[in-house]
Amino acid sequence: MRLDDFDYRLPQELIAQFPSGRRGADRLLHLDGGAGALSDRQFGDLAGLVAPGDIVVLNDTRVIKARLLGTKKTGGRVEVMVERVLGGGEVLAQVGANHPTRVGSTLALAGGIEATVLGREGEFFRLRFEGCDDVLALLEVHGSMPLPMYISRPAGESDAERYQTVYARAPGAVAAPTAGLHFEAAMLDALRDKGVALATVTLHVGAGTFQPVRVQELAQHEMHGEWYDVPPETVGAINRARAGGGRVLAVGTTTLRALESAAAGGALEPGRGETRLFILPGYRFTVVERLLTNFHLPKSTLLMLVAAFGGMDNIRRAYRHAIERRYRFYSYGDAMLIEKTGQ
Repeated sequence: MRLDDFDYRLPQELIAQFPSGRRGADRLLHLDGGAGALSDRQFGDLAGLVAPGDIVVLNDTRVIKARLLGTKKTGGRVEVMVERVLGGGEVLAQVGANHPTRVGSTLALAGGIEATVLGREGEFFRLRFEGCDDVLALLEVHGSMPLPMYISRPAGESDAERYQTVYARAPGAVAAPTAGLHFEAAMLDALRDKGVALATVTLHVGAGTFQPVRVQELAQHEMHGEWYDVPPETVGAINRARAGGGRVLAVGTTTLRALESAAAGGALEPGRGETRLFILPGYRFTVVERLLTNFHLPKSTLLMLVAAFGGMDNIRRAYRHAIERRYRFYSYGDAMLIEKTGQ
């Protein structure tokens, strides 16, 4: 498959710059991947679209305040986007500057923080925050929320709450698992009251989720690595639900990738590690039968994933429908519930 197969034209005004007035007040496009039928709904309808005995799996990663501003010792402005906290005061980070960043140089960041550039690892720099024992605490005080590049405004006070799921627990993501942003506590309670099981995985979303695919031949693309954890209790809950005839609904592409990575050996197994799973049309899904997701960027690996799940023609038609009906796109936009296409 080629990159241009996953292109589409989106009017700029449909890119959501702010979240809706309250969580859960968004629209929901329902796609039956088998029949190809589309239905315009509200997110509040979700509880009526699942059945007792089903299981909903959520990604409980927590977004860290990963963006730091500062200067080089030479005076040039610099922006650091932490990708991963490594321990010992060290991080992997993207460094944006007008001139190349040199190994051995020092960056003067917000709050009087000094960061030494230790080396280069692919597209990231390895930095050490000098005199820092707790990088996450430092970022919480001096960093800002890392809103995606298509939100054309600086992060505000409200983003610290709204660009975070209500069930976020494990700090480490530098982008939100955005399908989960729609949930409020009342929806989670409604699902439980209906007899739907809830379970969690952790996948720390990396900055690579927004990086463009730079090759036309998609077989040549290499995914960025993301850390995930599928705990034994989640595996047990999924197995019980499936044994009773329940369906597995993954909230977000990150949850789906974590579960499918944990089933790479053929059966779903608990475990943690690094995933570089790249899902294209033709992929055989073994765990997830339903996917709740937002609308994704043209030519993105996330759009490729949903095309694999819901069917290429179905997704093209669904996106045309969403544009015609003025759905809101991307991180703060509306949602889509996709029933897996027949495989």
